[in-house]
Amino acid sequence: MTSLTDADATPDGYGELRAQLATLTTEAFRPELAEIDRLATAEIARIMNGEDQTVPAAVAERLPEIAAAIDGTAERMARGGRLIYAGAGTAGRLGVLDASECPPTFNTDPADVIGLIAGGPSAMVTAVEGAEDSKELAAADLEALKLTADDTVVGISASGRTPYAIGAVEHARAKGALTLGLSCNADSALGAAAEHPLEVVVGPELLTGSTRLKAGTAQKLVLNMISTITMIRLGKTYGNLMVDVRASNEKLRARSRRIVALATGAADEEIEAALAATDGEVKNAILTILGQVDGPTAAALLSESDGHLRAALAAAPRTT
Repeated sequence: MTSLTDADATPDGYGELRAQLATLTTEAFRPELAEIDRLATAEIARIMNGEDQTVPAAVAERLPEIAAAIDGTAERMARGGRLIYAGAGTAGRLGVLDASECPPTFNTDPADVIGLIAGGPSAMVTAVEGAEDSKELAAADLEALKLTADDTVVGISASGRTPYAIGAVEHARAKGALTLGLSCNADSALGAAAEHPLEVVVGPELLTGSTRLKAGTAQKLVLNMISTITMIRLGKTYGNLMVDVRASNEKLRARSRRIVALATGAADEEIEAALAATDGEVKNAILTILGQVDGPTAAALLSESDGHLRAALAAAPRTT
């Protein structure tokens, strides 16, 4: 007769998983908040705000690891690799969000930064039952992208135990891709699977196990760093100006002109002429003004400098 362990012998059949969750910091119960529902709204808001203020400090403790991971990511993307996020639920949605912001902000190809969520696009708004429990699904999703060794895969999981995120990292590492494991528990399975474990421990949540709260905020902050600083390293900015911004609407067209003005100090007429000469490309327009070159020369200089405006400016053949 097969014996059952204490963990397995539970009426609901989830004893092992329940025991595992009980060991996670992100799932810990906080008895001091057991009657939070009886407090005044303003008091709950005060407590929640105080909780949120602890998140940046937790991220700060991991800055050396985050920086090393970003340098590795930028190096691979400079060789033509892609940045791929993979997660389930809130973690997956945060990855998709960060990826979707890169084309308008940095003029990247949508295929350069990709967000994978367990269960596919429909999981952005509706939970897909069982999707997060499959390592095989993650491997299949990465295979569909024709993963290469120049790519970077970031597994995202607050608990650090989500099979989809772990499976993505394991598959990517086996293919020679760079791997990052972003979680909010120390010594996580995801961290162990990744070349760069990024474990931002924010502590138990206000609502037990609701990792869309502090854990979600921490993940968003780290993802902001990964994509933004990688793009800075790739020459997508000039100082703190988004010179590769894609002017896809009226607001961004106005922002484009403001960026050129801030970078050059030029008058409106000169800015309009520069943008007209460069098909609206902000970086090129700045180079025509500051480097005193025409549109085609600006494009050639930027191509030769791999899109780095400062290097292109240094190479510009100024006549004065």
